[in-house]
Amino acid sequence: MSTSRKISARIVRGTARNLAALAAALRRGEIVGVPTETVYGLAANALDAAACRRIFRAKGRPATDPLIVHLASAGDLAGVAVPNSAAYRLAAAFWPGPLTIVLPKRSVIPDAVSAGLPSVAVRVPSHPLFRRLLKLADIPLAAPSANLFGYVSPTTAEHVRAGLGKKVRLILDGGPCGIGLESTIIDLRQPKKPRLLRPGAVTRAQLEQVLGRPVQDAPKKPRSKSKAQVAPGMLTRHYSPRTPVVLHARLTPEMVHAYRSDEAWLFLTKPKGLRAKNVHELAPRGDLRAAARKLFDALRSLDTAGYRRIHAELAPGTGLADAINDRLRRAAAR
Repeated sequence: MSTSRKISARIVRGTARNLAALAAALRRGEIVGVPTETVYGLAANALDAAACRRIFRAKGRPATDPLIVHLASAGDLAGVAVPNSAAYRLAAAFWPGPLTIVLPKRSVIPDAVSAGLPSVAVRVPSHPLFRRLLKLADIPLAAPSANLFGYVSPTTAEHVRAGLGKKVRLILDGGPCGIGLESTIIDLRQPKKPRLLRPGAVTRAQLEQVLGRPVQDAPKKPRSKSKAQVAPGMLTRHYSPRTPVVLHARLTPEMVHAYRSDEAWLFLTKPKGLRAKNVHELAPRGDLRAAARKLFDALRSLDTAGYRRIHAELAPGTGLADAINDRLRRAAAR
C-alpha cells in the first residue's frame, strides 16, 4: 500500500483484505478508482443514484453523458437490461472483454446512469482484479474513465491519482491497462440494425462475423454536451490533452526538421536514425496493439513536457487502427 502526503488518494494493492475493504466502500456508496483491461475507471454502485452522482461531481462530467454498467458475468445482464438474441451472441463471443452493448434498460438503473434515456450501456470486463471486486461487492458497478471529463484517459493508477487524487479516497492498482483504449460500443436497441457507436479492440469485422449482418456507423453529426448521449465517448472533442494536437496521415523526418524544436512529434514507428528529444514513437515494430496500449500515456507525457503542439501520425488500415484514429481525432478536435 502506498500513500502520498500531497494528495489524499491511496493506491492499494489487490490483496484479499484490500479488495474486501473496497467492496464494502462501494456498497456504502463511495467511489473507487479501479483497473480494467481498457482504461482505469471511477466506480460506484450502479443501482445507487446518489453514488453515481458522486462520479459526475468528481469528474466534472455533464449529466448528459451516460455511464457504462459493469457486471460480474453475462448471467447478470437481464437484471439491468432487456437483452435480445443478438446481444447474447455477442456476449458469448466477447465477454468477458472490451465490448459494451447498449440495450433498453430495466427500471433498477437510475436515470443518473443513463442520462435520462431508456437505454443502458453494459459490459463484463476481463481484468482479473476488477472481476474479483465485482463479485465481492455483489452489485453492478458504473465506471467511466477515472479522469477529469474530456481529458486523456488514465491507463495506470498513478494517472488516476494525478487527476483525481483529491476527489477519490482509494484507487486499486491493477498495473498498466492491457488494451489502453476504451471499449468498443455497439447499439443493439434495434438488433436488426446494429450500430457502432465507438470503435475499440473488438473490431467491426469481428462484430459482423458474429452477428451475420453489417454493422453501421452512428450518424455523423456534431455532438453537444447539452444533449443526452446514448453512450459515452461520442462527443466531437474528447480524450484531449491541453496541448493542441495536429494530425498527419504520415510523418517524415523532413517535417520534423522544418519545425521548431518546441513541437513534439508522435510517430507510429519512428524512422531509423531519427533521434531528437522531441521525437517519440508508439510502436517500434508497427504493432498496433502496442500503439494502443501506449497512446494515452504518450499523450499525457507530451502534454506535461512544455511543447507548443503535438504532431501525431494516424494509424494505417482498419480494425484497431480505427479505434486509435478515433481517439486521435477527438483529441485533436477544437
